[in-house]
Amino acid sequence: MQNERLRAVMASGGWTHASLASVTGVDPKSVERWVNLGRTPRRATALKAAERLGEDIHALWPALRQARAARAVSPELVALYDQRADLPVSVFVDLLTAGRERIDILVYAAVFLHEAYPRLNDLLRERAADGCAVRIAVGDADSENVQQRGQEEKFGHGIESRCRLALLHYRSLASVPGIELRTHGTTLYNSLFRADDQVLVNAHVWGVNAYGAPVWHLRRHDSGGMFDTYADSFNAVWETALLVEA
Repeated sequence: MQNERLRAVMASGGWTHASLASVTGVDPKSVERWVNLGRTPRRATALKAAERLGEDIHALWPALRQARAARAVSPELVALYDQRADLPVSVFVDLLTAGRERIDILVYAAVFLHEAYPRLNDLLRERAADGCAVRIAVGDADSENVQQRGQEEKFGHGIESRCRLALLHYRSLASVPGIELRTHGTTLYNSLFRADDQVLVNAHVWGVNAYGAPVWHLRRHDSGGMFDTYADSFNAVWETALLVEA
């Protein structure tokens, strides 16, 4: 197969097989094979040729594009669950109980936690009393994005009701030192449950209720990894959220 891109670039610049061969240190026959047979030169030679031609090396020889090596499994991935409903609530409780410095919760509602574990507020009070900073962001039931989510999940006004219920569950914590409660109206791509260097990420899938969507458990491995991506996302939402007064 001929390399038509290389042929066109050489023609537009007035290059011949011989002249390009001269500046790249190869035989003219080699350049002819690059053009007419679609041969790919060695990377070092290709770099010289591309520089002389004023063209991107990968535009001339796509085969030289080096794909980034992929890891089979991220070192930050602790566990992956097909859907949130597969997780016993103890997984969430154990994670939050382990928090010593920071607990962050970002949801629209997630009332399943209070329903399955009525001591959730007591747990958060205890963590705050031990010096753990607790931040909770629940969905603003009146926001357009929450209402849109209800339509997408075919849940109607149910999601709005659950946001209001979640706020009722958490409201008593607004006056607790060390705990801050806010409401947000962002598009929620993932619900986050963080304790120090671990986080449970409940993905949101269009048209699927959160309990039927996957969850991955991450533990921070190095700075700049997946954990930090989600931590930064929480912080960005938190900056937009409105404080719930005690």
